[in-house]
Amino acid sequence: MQPGRDRPTAPPPDAGRAFCVRPTLGRKQRLRRTAAFDEAYAQNQRWHGRHMVLFRRAAPDASCRLGVVASRKVGNAVERARAKRRLREAFRLNRHRLTGADDIILVARRSILAAPWPAVVEDLLALAAKANLLPPP
Repeated sequence: MQPGRDRPTAPPPDAGRAFCVRPTLGRKQRLRRTAAFDEAYAQNQRWHGRHMVLFRRAAPDASCRLGVVASRKVGNAVERARAKRRLREAFRLNRHRLTGADDIILVARRSILAAPWPAVVEDLLALAAKANLLPPP
């Protein structure tokens, strides 16, 4: 340790460790402004699924971005965070299948916490098909 520091210096980045680079949704791929969420709710284009509700936002600045919401009805902070992570990951893994340039807002339901992963993905794809976000088969 160096004098005056309360923790040891970090080893250099390439000191024998393999770094796992996980693709995530970047800042430009997420909806973050409250006005965008309000606009989507006002357009009243929504589809209800078993584990989530999908809102579609058509706007000139839309570019297939994702907004995620989990209210206190879903559970405590830990459960809400887990629900949002599951929604983000389901969207991220299936984003390449979606067509159109509309933004998407996913609202979590309580059942997403206990649902098996394939059921979450299936629910997302079913809602996307209802919203005409998937290409025809």
